[in-house]
Formats: sequence, structure tokens, C-alpha cells
Amino acid sequence: MNRTLKAAEPNFFKRFFLPLLSGILLGISFPTWPSLHLEPLAWVAIVPLLLSLEHEERFGHFFRKSWISMLLFCLISLWWVCLATFVGGVLTIFVQSLFSTVPLIVFYHLRKRAGYRFALFSLPFIWTGWEWAYMQQDLSLGWLTLGNSQSNLLWMVQYADITGVWGVSFWLLVFNVLVLLLVRGKESPQGRIAVMTLMAVMTVAPLLYARQVFDEARLRSAPPTIRVSVVQPDIDPHEKWGGIGPERTISLLYSLTGQALANDRSELVIWPETAIPFYIRDPGYKPYLESVRRMVARWNTPLLTGFPDAEPLSAGQAGNDGSQGRPYAAYNASMLLQPGEVPLQIYRKMRLVPFGERVPYTEYFPLLERLNFSLSGITSWQKGREATVMTFRNSKGSSIRMANIICYESIFPGLVSEFVRGGAQFLTLVTNDGWYGTSYGPWQHAAIGRLRCIENRRAMARCANTGVTLFYDSCGRSYAEIPWWQISVLTAAVPLEDRLTFYTAHPDLLPKICLGIAGLLALVAVLGKKGD
Repeated sequence: MNRTLKAAEPNFFKRFFLPLLSGILLGISFPTWPSLHLEPLAWVAIVPLLLSLEHEERFGHFFRKSWISMLLFCLISLWWVCLATFVGGVLTIFVQSLFSTVPLIVFYHLRKRAGYRFALFSLPFIWTGWEWAYMQQDLSLGWLTLGNSQSNLLWMVQYADITGVWGVSFWLLVFNVLVLLLVRGKESPQGRIAVMTLMAVMTVAPLLYARQVFDEARLRSAPPTIRVSVVQPDIDPHEKWGGIGPERTISLLYSLTGQALANDRSELVIWPETAIPFYIRDPGYKPYLESVRRMVARWNTPLLTGFPDAEPLSAGQAGNDGSQGRPYAAYNASMLLQPGEVPLQIYRKMRLVPFGERVPYTEYFPLLERLNFSLSGITSWQKGREATVMTFRNSKGSSIRMANIICYESIFPGLVSEFVRGGAQFLTLVTNDGWYGTSYGPWQHAAIGRLRCIENRRAMARCANTGVTLFYDSCGRSYAEIPWWQISVLTAAVPLEDRLTFYTAHPDLLPKICLGIAGLLALVAVLGKKGD
């Protein structure tokens, strides 16, 4: 028995070493802390896994290799989710790893039908198309879109204003396939030269495009700007929903905002996600809403703040019990308050964290609600339905249009582009990443937001409860930042833009083309003869 185990151990490590290596390389290539830059590892990260799968004929062995690689990838990239909700984090990592194997399963069947080289050629189209399709349904986390790994590599991703993050994913996959062709050593001398030439072009072309983008940004006439103050109250998210109480929470926000505006006039103030941690529009909290309105009038400055919103339900609709015993639908929302008798403008979050904010498909299968692993104060949010573009007047009386993205929504490229097509001149993001302690989760979240700025060529004011609070320009470059876990207010000028990028106008074009080509290649594989 012992002899059998000893013989099995080396066999296990020999069989799974390359898949595990790919999982590690993929995981550490994603953004972590700002001082650590391992993004280029994603350019070769998939090569070891593909090498190990070349001669794997049995589907069970093929799947185990693929899944263990994706599981390790997800574990390294997303372990910090467990700091907020352990069970929910484990479930997130497990489900994400299974979905991540889908392109590889398609790769397996194409290889069986048409050969390894044909499957390699098809993989970039399959993977990129699947990433987009996966993000269209509610169960999607969508965080680990491969192109997100390059968020901080600004010189290599400026072309996202044409292709979106999908083009970055496609670029990485093609580059991995080219490296694999060299590593296999089966190419002719002419073939190797062609592969190396293409790799050189793929390296130089993004750099040249980025140089052009940065030069244009430096030389073009300065766009109009608006001064924005972002408030980082640094409130423990668990305490906020019970321990501190409404008075202390609001008083802290008043104090920080008042001091900031006394020293540096602003045209917009932003408080973070659920900065007001109670249903302030409920009649029972009317005095608090009136108090906030009075302060906005005193500051003479519009205020954008996150808050939980509630909407009464008609008889027979399922919901929670409100403060007065009536059923209501709860939303993670933001609202814009302005001086004077101006109606509130409200946006309700449209993309909710699976299992953390809402269990997917509970509207069809109510029993699934038992799988809700909510954070403190957050449970069973309903989905918003409209990408509301908020408008207000600046100090000169001009109308300004902005998008407000709430936390997790910043990873959805199509959603952000919808706001911009609706007229938003700059982006705001309110979030509360305090659930994740001092892990690199908040930094990873902030890094991904850079791509939304690049894709749409819009600046962003990012307001977080505990950090990372900062400003990005339209090239994704940070130009002002509050230190992590510090009570502070930051004011900066935010450029306003009206132009639409090619990506903004056509956000789904590339992934849909990839899906179409993948379908055609699958048809060719079914009808054709098996190749190398």
C-alpha cells in the first residue's frame, strides 16, 4: 500500500505540474498592491496548461487538468472575497473556476475533431467570445476577464478605446498561442521567423498607439473641467450598519464636507457607497433627509451620495417588511441632491454581486434565496433597470452630465459605455471596499476601473469608504489620491468630455465577431477532416 502511494505521488506532480504553473502565473498576473507589477506573466501564463493538454485524450483527465488550473487561478486572484463572507467567497471561487473551464472544454472537442493546431487557432475566438457571453447573465462574477490582468499596464492597453477589454483578452490569448508554437518546436524555420515577427508587431503596435494617445492628450487644448470633492470617512463597514448610528454617521460626513468646502470650493461633493446606511427616503427618516437638504443648501454645492433605497410593493409581491410593516423592494442606490427645490435624481444599481447582494434567479426560483451570504446591512437587493445619467449646474450655470457607477458595476464594460452613450461627460464611482481589510482586493478593484476610463475616454472620480479614493484621467492615469484607511477629503479638477470612442459606440462588436468566428470554426471542425 505504501509503495503504491509513493509511486502515485511523483505521477501526480508530474501530471499536474504544468496546469498548476499556469494557475499560479494567471493568478499573480492580476493586479495586487500598487508596488507589485507582474502583468507580463499573463502573456505566457496559459502556455504550460496548453502544453500539458496537447496529448491528453481522455476527457476526465483533460477536465481535471483544466479545472485545477482555473481553480488555483481563481483562488489566488479572489481569496480576499472570503474576508467579507467566507462561505460566499468559497462558493464564488468554486463557481468561477467551473465557468472558466468552458473555453477549454470547447478547445478539447475541437482538438478531437480537427486537431491540436486548429484548436489553438480557434482558442482566442472561443475564449474572448465566452468571456463576453458569460458576463451577460446574472450568475457571472466577470471579475477575472483575462484583459483585466493588464489594467495597470497603461502603455499596453490604450487601444481599449477601440476594442474594449475584449481586445486585450484576445491579444493575450493570441500571444500565448504564438509563444506555444515556438516552445513546441514543430515550426519550420520560416514559420518560426513569421511567429517571432508577429510577436514583435504585437508588442510594438500597442506602444506606438499609446504614444500617440499620450501625445494627443498633452497637445490638445484643455477640455473644460469641474472641481469635485470626494469624502473618505473611513468608517468600519460592520459598525456602520448598527454600532455607530445615523446621527454619528451623518455628523462625521457633515464635518468632513464642511471643512473641505471651507478651504477649497467645489462644484460637486461625493460621499461613498451606502454612506447613508438607512432608508433616508422612508417617511420615518424624513428629518434626516430634510437635514441633508439644508446642509446642501448651506454649502451651495450638489451632493452625490450612496444610500439604500426602498420602494413599496403592491399587494401580492414578495419583499421585505419596512419600518411601518409594509412590504418593500430594497435597492443599493445613489442620489444627487442640489441646492434649492430641485427634485432628487436617483440611480439604482443594475449589476449586483452574486450571492453577496442578490442570489441570481430568485425571481424564478424563490428557494434559492437560502443561498444568500450577504454582508452586514446588505441583503436581497433588487436590480435597478435604468442607466440614469444625472445632471446638475456648475459654478458658471452650465449643465453637467455624469454617470454614477456603484462598486462592482465598474467591471462591466458594456454597462459603463451605456452611461457614456447616454451623455455622461465624466464618470463617478462610489464604493465600500472596507470589507476586504488590507488585502489587495480594493487595489484590484481600483485597477480594473482604469480600463473603463480608457475605453470611453472619460475621467473618473472614485470615492471609497476606506480607500482606494482617487481620480483617473481619460487615459487611466491616477493624478490625485487619498492614502488607504485614512479619514480625509480630496478635491481635484475633473475634465469633461463629449466625444465618443469607437468602443463606446460599438461595445459588443469584437466579442460578437469572436463568437461568430468561433461558431464557424466549430462548423468547419465538424464537417472537415482531423488535422495535426
